[in-house]
Amino acid sequence: MSDRRPDPMLAGILSLIVPGVGQFYAGRVGWGILWLIITPGFWIGTGGFFGWVCHVIAAVQAHGQAKDY
Repeated sequence: MSDRRPDPMLAGILSLIVPGVGQFYAGRVGWGILWLIITPGFWIGTGGFFGWVCHVIAAVQAHGQAKDY
């Protein structure tokens, strides 16, 4: 078992690029899958209006999850 601690900044950046990837990096697989499903739905369902909001929320959450690891 590894004692690696995820870098919160990297988790946030990864999730800003692809929502959910930062959560995977932070070890929160369930949240990662959720963001991978929800964000494209908001991009498509709202014509892009709320897609960017999901990107930002996912990045902030990934940062917090990695910080609380």
